[in-house]
Amino acid sequence: MGSLNFYERFSRTFRQNPSISRFLVVFAVSGGGLVAYSEANIQAGPKIDELPESGNEKKRVVVLGTGWAGTSFLKNLKNPSYDVQVISPRNYFAFTPLLPSVTVGTVEARSVVEPIRNIVKKKNVNVNYWEAECYRIDAKNKKIYCRSSQEDKEEFVVDYDYLVVAMGARVNTFNTPGVEENCLYLKEVEDAQKIRRTVIDCFEKASLPNLSEDEKRRALQFVVVGGGPTGVEFAAELHDFVSEDLVKLYPSVKDLVKITLLEATDHILNMFDKRITTFAEEKFHRDGIDLKTGEMVVKVSEKEITTKVIKTGVVSTIPYGMAVWSTGIATRPVIMDFMKQIGQANRRVLATDEWLRVEATNSIYALGDCATINQRKVMEDISAIFQKADKDNSGTLTVKEFQEALDDICDRYPQVQLYLNNKQMSSIVDLLTESKGDVAKESIELNVEEFKSALSQVDSQMKNLPATAQVAAQQGAYLADCFNRMEECTKNPEGPLRFRESGRHRFRPFRYRHLGQFAPLGGEQTAAQLPGDWVSIGHSSQWLWYSVYAR
Repeated sequence: MGSLNFYERFSRTFRQNPSISRFLVVFAVSGGGLVAYSEANIQAGPKIDELPESGNEKKRVVVLGTGWAGTSFLKNLKNPSYDVQVISPRNYFAFTPLLPSVTVGTVEARSVVEPIRNIVKKKNVNVNYWEAECYRIDAKNKKIYCRSSQEDKEEFVVDYDYLVVAMGARVNTFNTPGVEENCLYLKEVEDAQKIRRTVIDCFEKASLPNLSEDEKRRALQFVVVGGGPTGVEFAAELHDFVSEDLVKLYPSVKDLVKITLLEATDHILNMFDKRITTFAEEKFHRDGIDLKTGEMVVKVSEKEITTKVIKTGVVSTIPYGMAVWSTGIATRPVIMDFMKQIGQANRRVLATDEWLRVEATNSIYALGDCATINQRKVMEDISAIFQKADKDNSGTLTVKEFQEALDDICDRYPQVQLYLNNKQMSSIVDLLTESKGDVAKESIELNVEEFKSALSQVDSQMKNLPATAQVAAQQGAYLADCFNRMEECTKNPEGPLRFRESGRHRFRPFRYRHLGQFAPLGGEQTAAQLPGDWVSIGHSSQWLWYSVYAR
């Protein structure tokens, strides 16, 4: 109660003292969290529903989506020379890392959302928001087709000069029969609220006097499908909620509760360090969470989940009262249709270049979970790189010539630096030296075939970025910065050399800065994995993860 009064006093202070420009408070409470954010000194800007004036020469930027990527773009866009149109069926931004906490009431839903209109009204940029869903993108004619989220479902068309696609992704059911009809998801605030109601409903049902023992057990069997960060955190939060709160409210059925976590691979949290994976699995076993790895779900009925052990093929069933499906993401239908238009039908998600521009388009950008960067390979441009670096056209490349082009090469092809780091080489000169044996560095000269051989393994370090809030937020901020400086960088390009053409790219390519990953494991035990192979497991790690977004 004291902490609540403390929070209320803070809120009152923010309202009464507008001179406080920005303040962030991060609490870690009982394994959950509470984030309080206040921003004052808001500049007066255009009305958010104000349409551009007739004859307006400003370029229209249409933003599809109000998730991490879209909201980050809007928050960082400062150039008033654009008319910005935001279109999304969700009129708020949700702090998704806290959704598992919302499912059990550790954090209230209202604490993890911010109305998108509050965000855009702070901008000194002309911004309009419409609550609608885009159902078709016409890249050829630069139009998008939308449908209102209101009951009338009114349809309308919006023209654009630039389109920013940040629509996120949908839940991936892998076409498993019965999932859509019988399972709950955990992607939106509404999902978390529905889970919370369902958990209570299951306990209320099990408390009824006319149910048999088996029916009560089934009602209190909670199954989580998916051993990634979301599934693991929800299972941990649910366990704490049951053991700390619900057993006191429903003492007659407390011994009937069972939580099962299903994961198709051999381990949960397989994207984390093995030390975290091992700790999490051991903790779940101690807590009594039934952990089933190496089992895939093949069917979900109204009362049972059918699973199959991948290695042996043994099929079994699990009765359940509530099932939460958290197994990854899939592309939205509108994006799939758009991909067919632009020749990307065989891809899983939209492919962009290193500047987040959709391939085969000139004015469409995609970021967040709906897209992936198709990093260009060094070996595709190896001859052009050699020719550009060989300034004296001698047909051979000296160390000095290569060093002069090195920054542009590493900037354009980040896999080069990753390869050198992996090989523990201080510079690419060491790589050239390795290819020529004991020859002194200053005497090294490589022809084009020797150059190809030296860099032949560099592209092996290419990796797709994970579909996380951290990536999406950084992409939104990067693209906004590009739009802020579009005119400036068109006149004075700052990017790397164009190896196949003349001049330079306008901007530096997007580079993701990994700040670490985090997994709450329940019982105020949390795990953080930060750059540099640094792992923290314990009671004090939670603030680290939430502070990643505290900017």
